Amino acid sequence: MLSTVGILSPGDMGHTVGGVLRQNGLRVITCLEGRSQRTRELAEKAGIEDVSTYPQFVTEADLILSIMVPAQAMSAASIVAETLQQVDTTLTYADCNAIAPQTVRKLGDIITAAGGTFVDASIIGPPPRTPGATRFYASGPDLNLFSELNNYGLDVRALGEEIGLASAIKMCYASLTKGLTALCTELLTAASVLGVSDALTAEFQLSQSALFERMERGLPSMPPKARRWIGEMEEISATFAQVGLTPNILTGAADMYRFVGDTPLADLPPEARDEFPTLAELIEILAKNLKSE
Repeated sequence: MLSTVGILSPGDMGHTVGGVLRQNGLRVITCLEGRSQRTRELAEKAGIEDVSTYPQFVTEADLILSIMVPAQAMSAASIVAETLQQVDTTLTYADCNAIAPQTVRKLGDIITAAGGTFVDASIIGPPPRTPGATRFYASGPDLNLFSELNNYGLDVRALGEEIGLASAIKMCYASLTKGLTALCTELLTAASVLGVSDALTAEFQLSQSALFERMERGLPSMPPKARRWIGEMEEISATFAQVGLTPNILTGAADMYRFVGDTPLADLPPEARDEFPTLAELIEILAKNLKSE
């Protein structure tokens, strides 16, 4: 029976997930060893309890949700696996990160070799502040404990027993949403440098009004997430290459997020929405940054 959930790490998504679970009656813990001051503040804001050591964290949690940037997923699983081998406990570990199916299978082997139960999971949608906005897809041979999260404010959808299915749907979905964001950012920046921004905007408003409204609504909030999305685009590229498709479209998206990540806009925290530029301001800044390189 599920009573305590561990969150690694309570960042933008993780602290919101933890807050929802806590509000719905679960004890939620984390281990903030080595985490930033901002992450510590987010955990405190969500009412997530900090335990001082990984052995305590692994022993007290029934289920651990790994929610972090793709580049940290393997090291986090390795730390938990090493700790599992030191303590006498049972544990389900769910990797909820945006990583390729082949990556998640390697990660799952690390957890199961240490005696844990592994769940391949992925999150589609924003941090779950609004009911119905976010889905948690899951796959693996034992989803019983993870599926109990349906009773505590989350929307869990099982895809089957095969490790990799949940990661695969995330890779395909994010290739559209974040790949399209990268493409829109690139073409609008190019239009600015080429001197056709006003004419292109007018044409988009005439023939692509819904897409342009999406650009106006979504692109200004992208820079604070750009650095995190580099690794995600690289994982999608690896996913597509694994099945025999070109990885180049999404490696190009990674390049765009790397470009944006090198600007001061990427230093804004995601919660500083009042400081976000308008779409026109964003593109002007990126165009100037491009000319200065």
